[in-house]
Amino acid sequence: MNMLLKSVALAALTATATTVGAYAQEVTLRFQHFVSPASGSPMYFMQPWADKIEKESGGRIKIEMYPLMQLGGKAPDQYDLIRDGAIDGGWVIPGYQPGRFPEVEAMELPFMTAKSGELASIAAWEFTQKHLMDDFKDVKVLAAHMHGEGLVHKKGPALETVEDLKGLKLRAPTRTSTLLLSKLGATPVGMPVPAFPEALAKGVLDGGVITFEMAPSLKLDELTDSHTDVAGDRSFYNLYFIWAMNQAKYDSLPDDLKAVIDANSGLMASEWSGAAYDRGDEDGLVEIGASDNTIAVLSEEETAKIRALGDEVTAEWIADMTAKGFDGQKLVDDANAAMEAALASHPWIDTRGAAITVSGK
Repeated sequence: MNMLLKSVALAALTATATTVGAYAQEVTLRFQHFVSPASGSPMYFMQPWADKIEKESGGRIKIEMYPLMQLGGKAPDQYDLIRDGAIDGGWVIPGYQPGRFPEVEAMELPFMTAKSGELASIAAWEFTQKHLMDDFKDVKVLAAHMHGEGLVHKKGPALETVEDLKGLKLRAPTRTSTLLLSKLGATPVGMPVPAFPEALAKGVLDGGVITFEMAPSLKLDELTDSHTDVAGDRSFYNLYFIWAMNQAKYDSLPDDLKAVIDANSGLMASEWSGAAYDRGDEDGLVEIGASDNTIAVLSEEETAKIRALGDEVTAEWIADMTAKGFDGQKLVDDANAAMEAALASHPWIDTRGAAITVSGK
């Protein structure tokens, strides 16, 4: 009996020690992204997110943030680097791999999203939950988000008409933006954001479509002369992102640390990351506005012409997706419904409207 009691006591002590060890576990996670740490998303979402997790875990989770692909690879490699465990997590643009995640493109269609990154990201999370979790089953999706307004930054004068786009060589981030720019008579050049400044500096491009948020870190006030948006409250193009983690690494965490990650994931993190883009847009707009560059907005009439061509892109995309075995119309309808629901539940006024209609310094 004494031997039995000793064995039970030893087992209990061992179990207690194991449990204490597990809950005292300290974990360092390496997250990577492909832009300057001084741009909006890293400053206003990624690093604060990492700091929040470290605080809420009592210091037991440390997240190291590596900008500009410092751990290796190129921006289009991010999904596979996370999936394969080369990095523990990071920022992914699925559209950098055209054809691999085709359903994502529904959120990136012309004039699909509001110019608010925060509201567009609420819609993106809803759409992701409904349609994309199987696409991303190889990773742990922590957030899905969009940016705000996307516009044309170019050398030379601001755009005044649709015809001004004809013949311009413009950087395009995704297949849907390429389709729209082609419709507009431009020559789209598919290119991840890190390559954009060098292409501008070398004269390979006349400009490109991107946000105000990226303008400071890319030196667009120096490399371009004008920045033209469309009229209205919808972005003429947008980009879908995920903030993701290696699934096996997440699974290896004790339950209480998983709970910290979970509490900082999902809709909350998606909305936060979109809002960070909006704040970055404000910073970029201030910097561009302090330069001699021209900031302009196309007229309602010219914007309507672009919308009509955007509708053609959407119709052709639906037909293409249907031919591939997807329900293209439902994807578009659900993306629209998610955006409308976000707008209805979170009223938004574009307070930047007055500022971005001013041309010049």
